[in-house]
Amino acid sequence: MKHVPSKAGLCGMLFAALFSPLWMAQAAPADWYWWSSKTSDARVCAQTSPGEGWTQEKQAYSDARCEKKKL
Repeated sequence: MKHVPSKAGLCGMLFAALFSPLWMAQAAPADWYWWSSKTSDARVCAQTSPGEGWTQEKQAYSDARCEKKKL
């Protein structure tokens, strides 16, 4: 027996094929930030908080070393 996709399935696939490139074009990598420890002088460059006890600095960076400032 041959499987025939439903109209809804075909419409969904067509929609995804047409609009996926638009969504992908809008996606951008997450910014990197310096995170400062509240309990020591330690600093970490990361995209997300290393956990409790860390404060995010305001300047955003585009690289994992926090060297290239975002404009």
